[in-house]
Amino acid sequence: MEVKASLISQLLGGELIGDPDVLVSKPAKIEEGAPGAISFLGNMKYESYIYTCQSSVVLVSKDFEPKQELTATLIKVEDVYSSLSVLMEHFSAAQNQAVQKTVSSQAYIHESVIIGEGAKIDAFAYIEKGAVIGDNVVIYPHSYIGENVKVDNDSIIYSGVKIYRDCQIGKQVIIHANTVIGSDGFGFAPQKDGTYKKIPQLGNVILEDKVEIGANTVIDRATMNATVIEEGVKLDNLIQIAHNVKVGKNTVLASQVGVAGSTQIGENCMVGGQAGFAGHLKIANGTKIQAQSGLAQSVKEENTAIWGSPAIDYKRYYRCAIVFKNLPDLQKQVDRIQKQLDKQK
Repeated sequence: MEVKASLISQLLGGELIGDPDVLVSKPAKIEEGAPGAISFLGNMKYESYIYTCQSSVVLVSKDFEPKQELTATLIKVEDVYSSLSVLMEHFSAAQNQAVQKTVSSQAYIHESVIIGEGAKIDAFAYIEKGAVIGDNVVIYPHSYIGENVKVDNDSIIYSGVKIYRDCQIGKQVIIHANTVIGSDGFGFAPQKDGTYKKIPQLGNVILEDKVEIGANTVIDRATMNATVIEEGVKLDNLIQIAHNVKVGKNTVLASQVGVAGSTQIGENCMVGGQAGFAGHLKIANGTKIQAQSGLAQSVKEENTAIWGSPAIDYKRYYRCAIVFKNLPDLQKQVDRIQKQLDKQK
């Protein structure tokens, strides 16, 4: 696919500076650009690369003014990263159109399964009875779709994904390789003899529209009712979501986050990697949680930023961290003062 720079500029609502007829066929990092590629400058600490970049077109912020002569055609946009997202969607769509939409004869599909128009199901996928596969869904090899699972239109299930019985997958959902949806929640009743009796997990998992889940993430089914991941949520790789958890709309969780049972995370929250949540917490909308934080209690005030374990106000934790870093020097000062006091006795 080759596209003129002028058409890309129109698509992004940008201002074109340079050759409107130069052709673009692929995206490329600004430090690895080549003729026919389009790159982007979203962070000014990489500005030096634009002066040596070989890409035909570069996306830049509307207020960018070059300090040296450029060979690339520029497209100035309001928000470089948002424009890049739109552009990459179009490249992705063009690639997907080239994929043949077929149902492989080497896939196992129960006779009761309903398959929508334009679906692609690859070899060695396994789809149980009662499942419903929507229009334009893509299911890659070695994926498992359990009984009565619903996968709605335009969703993508990558290789090795396992979706247990009764779970519901919304529209335009992307689930990356080896993720497990609907495994049993960690529910066991301690017995007098020191053993544990399993509590059957009878609920399911609901992924609403436009959710994306990274590789090797696990979302447990609810004990009763549902574990719910609301519309627009983005989960990174290697995340654990326990039973009966609810993650609010447009919240993002980075890698290795762990959320214990029945915790409710609000909308538009941002959670850094390796943060951990105790069970039955309520986290207010817009909360920002720094990486490796540990949450032992609920967050009631919206749009707060917290850090630490146990997590406290971000600015307060930062001040505490500075004091902690200086503890050896502070200890020496205390020792000197103590010696002076001892001499005065």
